[in-house]
Amino acid sequence: MGRPDARRAELVLCLADGTVLGSTPSFAVTSPWAPEVAPVCDAATVLLGERPTILRILEFVARPDGQPDLTRYLAEIPRPPAAALRPVTGDPLAPVPHRMPWASVGGPAALLGWAAQALAVQGIELTGEAAQQRTWNLSTLWRLPTTQGTVWLKAVPPFFAHEGALLERLARHAVPRVLARSPGAVLLAEIPGDDLYDHEPAQARAMVDLLVDIQRDQRSYLAELFRLGLPDWRMPALRDAVTPVFERYADALPASDRAAVASVLAGWDGRTADLDACGLSDMLVHGDFHPGNVRGSGGELVLLDWGDSGIGHPLLDEAAFTERMPRPEADAVRAHWADVWARTVPGSDATRAMTLLSPIAALRQAAVYQGFLDRVEPDERFYHRDDPVRWLERAAAVAA
Repeated sequence: MGRPDARRAELVLCLADGTVLGSTPSFAVTSPWAPEVAPVCDAATVLLGERPTILRILEFVARPDGQPDLTRYLAEIPRPPAAALRPVTGDPLAPVPHRMPWASVGGPAALLGWAAQALAVQGIELTGEAAQQRTWNLSTLWRLPTTQGTVWLKAVPPFFAHEGALLERLARHAVPRVLARSPGAVLLAEIPGDDLYDHEPAQARAMVDLLVDIQRDQRSYLAELFRLGLPDWRMPALRDAVTPVFERYADALPASDRAAVASVLAGWDGRTADLDACGLSDMLVHGDFHPGNVRGSGGELVLLDWGDSGIGHPLLDEAAFTERMPRPEADAVRAHWADVWARTVPGSDATRAMTLLSPIAALRQAAVYQGFLDRVEPDERFYHRDDPVRWLERAAAVAA
């Protein structure tokens, strides 16, 4: 997968008491990805002589080709730096709806305070400074050095808050090990290896095996999973979710795409009956199943990031998993997936189910991204603003 060039960043600095100090000049950042803030903090520390904590994005400026150019962040700093700062206009601390707790002044400190207390209860002590790794509207992630090795602190929005309880339920499987949790936050044990964006074909097949094994184990416990707070992605609820998204963006689609998606919606009941005939019932869906959400090395794999999980057809996970694969690899993975389900549920027809679900899975993705847009603060919507239309177009393409 190609990666865009590095970018520039600026920080609007504030103190813990809410005093806005001013803005830094722009500086180079090695990572092109706006949520990856560890390189931003590293570069800013050299510039300021103090290590800031990134709270949230204030502005994202793209180049003509769409790649990142300048990212302006709000950051909290322990004390005023010696470096000269530029004045800022407006009030970067003004409250807005849907701001996440970690994106406000004092939010990260409160989160780290909870983590230290939760670890201390288990006799685990911090051995150094917590290192902020990532922050955006869908999560914040910190690396904590402790007497028991590295621990990861993750916080998520309310609509992902079932993740910690679900991970505890799935603890006998290859998922992250929960050390402690509170509403919306978890402490997770270190997982050796790499995030497997780059993987071998055999690893992709093993990822499918891992997911199916978990789904098979949980398929008789839908009531328990719903009680944890997982959303309903079964076909009737899914139609209710995707229909208003289509209506909202219909005018942004070419006429042929509008007709294709409208046809899928009109034929929903028939498609549902055809899916039922394929023999695979509703069960746990990971919701964001792609190789980058699997970590490990060789055959030792752990399936991460269960915040998007829900209840629906198990093959809803196929669309995101194969989206960026070369066609031969995607076809081989689908064939393996169908074979695994044929062995797991004799008489089932996963190949037919995948074909029927192709536009449905894409429409679910459109609804998921619209859900993000509806529940994150305005300055951070740029992450997801193009995704509903992109997935509606995908639904039209695979429905044709």
